[in-house]
Amino acid sequence: MAKIKYRRYYIYYLLKVAISIVSFLPLRVSLVIADLLGKLVFALLPKYRRVAIDNLNEALGPDEARNAKIVRKLFSNLVKNGAEWIKLAAIDPSDLDKVVTESEGLENLDEGLRGGKGVIVLAFHFGNWELTGMYLRHKGYPGQTIVRRLYFHKYDKLINRVRKHFDVHVIYRDESPKKMLKVLKANGIMGIVPDQDIDSIEGTFVNFFGRPAFTPTAPVKLAMVSGAKIVPVFVVRKADGTHKLFADKVIDVSSATKSEEDVRKCTQEWSDVLERFVREYPDQWVWVHERWKTQPDAGAAEPALTGRGSEK
Repeated sequence: MAKIKYRRYYIYYLLKVAISIVSFLPLRVSLVIADLLGKLVFALLPKYRRVAIDNLNEALGPDEARNAKIVRKLFSNLVKNGAEWIKLAAIDPSDLDKVVTESEGLENLDEGLRGGKGVIVLAFHFGNWELTGMYLRHKGYPGQTIVRRLYFHKYDKLINRVRKHFDVHVIYRDESPKKMLKVLKANGIMGIVPDQDIDSIEGTFVNFFGRPAFTPTAPVKLAMVSGAKIVPVFVVRKADGTHKLFADKVIDVSSATKSEEDVRKCTQEWSDVLERFVREYPDQWVWVHERWKTQPDAGAAEPALTGRGSEK
C-alpha cells in the first residue's frame, strides 16, 4: 500500500511539471507534441495496445493493420485531451467557442427540457468528453454531472478545478440519488457517463457490436423515476484539432414499464446510438477499457439478463 501511495504522489508531481510546461505553449503546439507523445505511448504500453486491438478485432473484424492504426490515433487523441485540459484551465470560459467550434442537435436538448422534468445527458468516453459539460454550461444549460470519486484527493482536486472554472458542478457516483433527482426536478440537465463495464453496480446485458455487454441501468431507471428525457451527446475531434458537439435525438422512456425487459430495451436503445457513433469515429472511443469482461452466467440463453454478471 505504501508503494501505491508514494507512486500516486510521484505521478501527481510529474503531472504538475507537465502542466507547468504545457501552460506556456500555444494550444496548437501542444497538440502537435501530444500527437507525437500519443505515438510513443502506443509503443510503450503494449498491454493496453493489445487490449484495444483485440477489442477492435472482435468488434469491427480481424484486421491487425487497420486496427493498430485506429489505436495509434486513439492514443494520440487521449494525450491531446490531456493537453487541452491543461490549456482549458487558463482560457476564459467565454472563449470556449474557439475550442468547440460547431454544434448540431441542441434543439433535441431544448425539446427534452420542454417536458419540464429535466434531461439526462449521456456522455461517453469518446472524443474529448470533458468538453460536454463545459460546452453545455457555456451555452446556458443548467445542471450537474455524475462523476466517479478519485480516492487520491490531489487527483480529484486537480480535475475538478478545471471543471469549476467552467461552472461545471459534480455529484459523486456514491452520493445520494436524491441529489440527482433534485437537479432533474428543477428541469436541469444531469450528465452521466455510462459506457463502461462496472460489475459492482446494477446493469443489464445488451447487444453491443454483436456481443453481450454488461451496461449500467442507472440512466434508464433514473429517467423512469423522474420522468426525464434521455439525450446521448458526443464531442467529436475534427481534423483541424477543434471539436463539434452532436446531441442525438431524444429517447423517451415514459411509455415503458419498470420491468427488467423494458429497462433492457431502453438501455439497448441508447447503446445502439453509441455503437453508431463509434462505428463512424472508431479512433475516438476508448477501446483500452475491457468493455466485454463481464459475461452472462453460464447457461444463459440470451444476453438480456438483468443484474450483476459473472466475470470470466
